[in-house]
Amino acid sequence: MTIHAQALLFDNDGTLVSTLESVRRCWTRWAAEYGITAQRFGRIELHGRTAAEIAADLLPADKVAEAVARIEDLEVEDVPNGGVRLLPGTRELLDALPAERWAVVTSATRRLAEARLDAVGVLPKTLVAADDVTRGKPDPEPYLLAARTLGVDPAHCVVFEDAPAGLRAGRAAGMRTVALTTTHRADELTADLVVPDLSAVSAQVTGAGIEITARH
Repeated sequence: MTIHAQALLFDNDGTLVSTLESVRRCWTRWAAEYGITAQRFGRIELHGRTAAEIAADLLPADKVAEAVARIEDLEVEDVPNGGVRLLPGTRELLDALPAERWAVVTSATRRLAEARLDAVGVLPKTLVAADDVTRGKPDPEPYLLAARTLGVDPAHCVVFEDAPAGLRAGRAAGMRTVALTTTHRADELTADLVVPDLSAVSAQVTGAGIEITARH
């Protein structure tokens, strides 16, 4: 299967990099600090959502801003502890793309996203973070902003995501989607193409755009 595009938009955590160990470590500590029981915390969906949304589900409104600042500090401080690693195929795929043809679109804050990306040597020319939007995924706003920043029609963008919320955001933006089964099972993901990780796709840049093909 080949998907044609003018620009590729990548989620970060679970798509380009794995941060599961760091996220688990930091959020467990955060929950304990705020007196949230493991049972209650376990019922909350973490993946693909902003820290502000998660904190708002768990804490009184007057505590949210302070709690969001705290989890950001914990996660940024944890970056040097080896909790961030490139997922298979990331380096090869990004190296095949012109800088102006791709962007990272993340639910993390800009400070955290830049710390994680810098740790693995990924330096996107365009980065859309939680700070840049009023509504996070699954709302299409982050992906629409990325398309606008790159100057590409949303219909000509392809979104790469590992989380259902991010895939919903991509579809709502009118974009084609590629799902990675790095954090969810294939039957939990709805996309134009479902692959194990980025090593399962190749990108060919042509005069007409970018051709994304699943490797056999």
